[in-house]
Amino acid sequence: MLGLPAATIRNWEERYATIVPERSPGGHRLYSRDQVEQLRFVATEVTRGLSAADAHRLLSDQGQAGPPPPSEGSSDRTRLLVLLAERDPAAADLTQFFLRTEGYEVKLALAVDEAEKQWLESRPELAIVELMISGGVGAELCRVLKQHGAGAVIAVSALEARDDALAAGADAFLQKPFDPLELVSTVKDLVGTSALVARIAQESP
Repeated sequence: MLGLPAATIRNWEERYATIVPERSPGGHRLYSRDQVEQLRFVATEVTRGLSAADAHRLLSDQGQAGPPPPSEGSSDRTRLLVLLAERDPAAADLTQFFLRTEGYEVKLALAVDEAEKQWLESRPELAIVELMISGGVGAELCRVLKQHGAGAVIAVSALEARDDALAAGADAFLQKPFDPLELVSTVKDLVGTSALVARIAQESP
């Protein structure tokens, strides 16, 4: 998920003690979602040219255990926005986690009317639609979002409904259960880049 060797993460833990996970009864490291985002932050700063020591120091200097929040007055548009229309709260929670660790901002809707409202209010770059949302009207939601000018729509379902999804205007279809990283990869393909890369590009002089 981070593209980092496990040995590197263990070395950071032992050397800097900034991100220390809990341990399972079997001794395995258990990272919280916030800690995964912290590791993502450090990895990004290292990619941008900081040493691992300086990246961890920067993380600590924020006065919080996590990446720095957007500065006051900054726009959410520095983070690519994804609308997630999902009927299952547990599935939505997992999907949000993987998208946010990639740097995307996520708006969640658990019903069709809420999804339409979120879309009109925030105009996200991409929508992910569970076809069985609100009793199975996800395909119609895909059509409506496309009518509203949606740039990209990914339809997901436990059913084999690729043809119906594409006919409704979806740009891609993933059948559940799918690897969350496959979803992230599909999102990147449709929006053209990862959110982290986009944000770094916007921040660069």
